[in-house]
Amino acid sequence: MKITIGHTPDADDAFMFYGLFNNKIDNNNFTFDHIVENIEMLNKRAMQSELDVTAISVNAYQYLSNYVILRSGGSFGIEYGPIVISNKKINSADLNKVTIAVPGVSTSAFLLLKLMIGEFKFREINFEKIPEFVSNNKVDAGLVIHEVQLSYEQDNLIKIVDVGEWWSKKTKLPVPLGINVMKNKFDHNTIKKLDGCIKNSILYGLANFDEAVEYAMQYSRGKSIELIKKFIKMYVNNITTDMDEIGKNSIMHLFDLANKKKIIRKNVVINII
Repeated sequence: MKITIGHTPDADDAFMFYGLFNNKIDNNNFTFDHIVENIEMLNKRAMQSELDVTAISVNAYQYLSNYVILRSGGSFGIEYGPIVISNKKINSADLNKVTIAVPGVSTSAFLLLKLMIGEFKFREINFEKIPEFVSNNKVDAGLVIHEVQLSYEQDNLIKIVDVGEWWSKKTKLPVPLGINVMKNKFDHNTIKKLDGCIKNSILYGLANFDEAVEYAMQYSRGKSIELIKKFIKMYVNNITTDMDEIGKNSIMHLFDLANKKKIIRKNVVINII
């Protein structure tokens, strides 16, 4: 069976799919059209039902009606997550008075920051360019995701707040950032098999770490292998392999809080395989 599957051009996603896309594991008779797009584009493509399987932001799931959440391949921070950076000191209490570059309004980072500080002025910028916009004073601050969470000091930028740390202290739950979803037009057994492929691919990567990292370096965006290894170890964890109840609970809690604060306008039904 041919499946169109999308993931981001990020080292952690590449690491997770290494085994599956390089014939290192049993593919359960699936073949793949392999699509690589940034997370905001994948969110938009999922909203248009363009891909059979795709990585999306947890936040984007509220806009979908024909996808089921897979148990494997999610991104959950353990006491860390997106951060806000600037080239000058800003009091955290004043963040809703300045303009913040964000990587997209359907990203989980955007929803988490709104939960933390309330409404704020923002500009949507490609996540790779946010440090540049901050450094050049085109915005006052930037909400950064992916490996920029580790490399911002190299650009002489400073951390203003750690949104992931705020969430962890508030909820005692992992930070729900990304998930894999599959169209519910497929039967339950097919979805389970595909989910199993992703899980086995992650397990293969973890068991053959250096080999999988070498593959993932094609998406390093010029960062060192040491930084990429640290980044992968942050976001490929036990909950990535199988989100289990703790991952499900963190997703549900995110939407419950957003609903109570009227940031979103409906109850989101969480459908996990």
